[in-house]
Amino acid sequence: MSIYVGNLPFEVEEKHINEIFADYGQVKRVYMPVDKETGRRRGFAFVEMENTSQEDSAIAELDRAEWMGRQLKVNKAKERENSRSRDGGGYRNKSRF
Repeated sequence: MSIYVGNLPFEVEEKHINEIFADYGQVKRVYMPVDKETGRRRGFAFVEMENTSQEDSAIAELDRAEWMGRQLKVNKAKERENSRSRDGGGYRNKSRF
């Protein structure tokens, strides 16, 4: 499982996310997508922790928390579905990130 963290300020870096989530357990991975055209962060991240109980604690405590002037949106990440339009053949690719 991974955690979705939304409504992040654009200046947030991976180290900041690690610091916040470290209070709830060991952070295995942080992924912060960037816009392909501008290279700018997109305002959300995905976090993987050592186990689901740590992830559940982090979600419970951080969802709707005020941080850097913004109210965070923190929940279980949903599997991503990439699908093309019907004209494109209907290819589907499911991945975590």
